[in-house]
Amino acid sequence: MAGRGESPDFVEALARGLDVIASFGPARPRQSLSDVAQSTGLARPTARRLLLTLEELGYVRQRDGAFELTPRVMTLGTAYVSSLGLWEMARPRMEWLVSRTGESSSMAQLSGSDIVYVARVSVPKIIALRVDVGTLFPAPPTSQGKVLLAALSREDLETALAQPSRSGVTPRRQYAPDELADELTQVRARGWALADEELAAGVRSVAVPVRDATGATRAAMNVTVHAAETPLERLLEEHLPLLQRAAGEVSADWAMWQSRPHVETAG
Repeated sequence: MAGRGESPDFVEALARGLDVIASFGPARPRQSLSDVAQSTGLARPTARRLLLTLEELGYVRQRDGAFELTPRVMTLGTAYVSSLGLWEMARPRMEWLVSRTGESSSMAQLSGSDIVYVARVSVPKIIALRVDVGTLFPAPPTSQGKVLLAALSREDLETALAQPSRSGVTPRRQYAPDELADELTQVRARGWALADEELAAGVRSVAVPVRDATGATRAAMNVTVHAAETPLERLLEEHLPLLQRAAGEVSADWAMWQSRPHVETAG
């Protein structure tokens, strides 16, 4: 890993510390020192120093001879969301949407070839996969992922899909490149995306873009239902229009928030 940065200002130690944090996930929630060294490609002494530093900072803890992340890691992601003002703007609109549909709604952004959940308002229903803020899923078989991938340029799309998924989830449907290209073309044309039990059995969802003040897609917002309870027709005919309204209002609110003065001067 040494020397991977091209800039003279690249800080290798910081990059290695982030590699250690990223090595944990659904498939590896707890790791020994050897596990971390192997998964990151770091020498054991280097991995040990980084783990102990992260432990002192409160991001990692030791239990029963293994290391695991602490909830403090979530502050790294929530700081990003808060800086965008996205969750602040989205919450009341998402709560309204959930009250009207009786179904869970989430917001996600792209992270390589995965989506990462940045906001969620849920209802107490049993689905095949647990979803929390910070959860990663492969992008192609999800409605939110299709919306986000469809918004990329060809070059950025290729770059995103070239990165291996870090979610640890094997989807029910695997898209061939030409199939995914056709699917994304349809998403761009109609402005919304559907995933019908592609990620996991029983999980059906529809998603639409959330845009910033420039009109660029910065997130995707969805409604998720259980396939056995909610027919496809109801999802598209009843829930989708409500979702489009809520996402449009989030986009408008966000654009207004971005346009406000961010530096206060003394009067």
